[in-house]
Amino acid sequence: MTDYSTSTPPSREPFATSNPFKLAVFGTNVSGGCSMTAAPGTIQVEWPETLRIARAAERAGFEAIIPVARWKGFGGDTNFNHRTFETYTWAAGLAQATSTIRVFATSHVPTVHPVLAAKQATTIDHISGGRFGLNIVAGWNAPEIAMFGTAQREHDTRYECADEWIGLIKQLWTREGTFDFDGRFFHAPQAYLEPKPIQKPYPIIMSAGLSPAGRRFGAKHADIIFILTPTLDDARLAAAETRTLARREFDRDIKVFGMGYVVCADTEREAREYLHYYVHEKGDWPGMRNWLEMIIPNSGTASKEGFEEMCANMIAGYCGLPLIGTPEQIVDGMLAMHQAGLDGITLSWVDYEAGIAQYSERIEPLLRQADLRREPLPAEAS
Repeated sequence: MTDYSTSTPPSREPFATSNPFKLAVFGTNVSGGCSMTAAPGTIQVEWPETLRIARAAERAGFEAIIPVARWKGFGGDTNFNHRTFETYTWAAGLAQATSTIRVFATSHVPTVHPVLAAKQATTIDHISGGRFGLNIVAGWNAPEIAMFGTAQREHDTRYECADEWIGLIKQLWTREGTFDFDGRFFHAPQAYLEPKPIQKPYPIIMSAGLSPAGRRFGAKHADIIFILTPTLDDARLAAAETRTLARREFDRDIKVFGMGYVVCADTEREAREYLHYYVHEKGDWPGMRNWLEMIIPNSGTASKEGFEEMCANMIAGYCGLPLIGTPEQIVDGMLAMHQAGLDGITLSWVDYEAGIAQYSERIEPLLRQADLRREPLPAEAS
């Protein structure tokens, strides 16, 4: 019997569906969702709203729902993402309220001790009947990390800490009895966890990161690596390089997800007019500059054209890959993503409820025709 207390399964299928292209809903636990705009219809962060979106995504056949870990907003006109639901308790609530969709928590490593994270994850795995997933973030947002009385570590050191963090969690999930853990970052004398997770050897793990340290961490530990790239060509290259790294260094096969945002209308012109409205007329440009300055210091010195293009895409949908146009064009875009090597994508809209309804009525049937989706919807299966 393989001991997974200090290793990772070589490969496993994170989702039970037979759909060639997996879909997840992203960012419904934070105000504004993924669209940094004052346009009407964005996420307000009220629990009834959260339940409606999760249940609609489940009825639509989405494989997963994934939150954003956020602790404060970015100022500007909307103070984007300033209202947030904490992701472990959010996931526990949704696990009880759903029956088929995989529910993730997104965890910033410096904010949760691994003993607590292991226990919380196990509890949600039991509540969900084995549908929990853990999305690991090393912790990039220095002002948020400072709220916990913790100084931001250097970039690569954050991933060294994350490696030890998930290493202790894996041992808690898999080792019987008590054990001592004495690491560089964490110490857990007589560590113990019961019950164990329902999923074996432990819940599905996701991580994001395009830096060498981030990719290596994901290749070693994650079942799904989440990549954020500005173009489809970049996504194709990143997906191929990440899979090669996982196979070469760790003898593992992993899934690669991208991120997209949807602006769909009867005509491409209408879709692009709406995109212009919510980005350029209602977009929170002051807040976006605050955010971009945090990610890329001195970004204001970049060329005006390049700077504004980057900001516009981030306002539109967290700098994801754009899916803009008619339902047919949306499907063509997803097909191109799949052909570029992505196993699936997370999706966002300005108005999630309207967007998921539109997906079910007009996009999902076309995805079946394109053979990107095969699994019957939950209502059809019952």
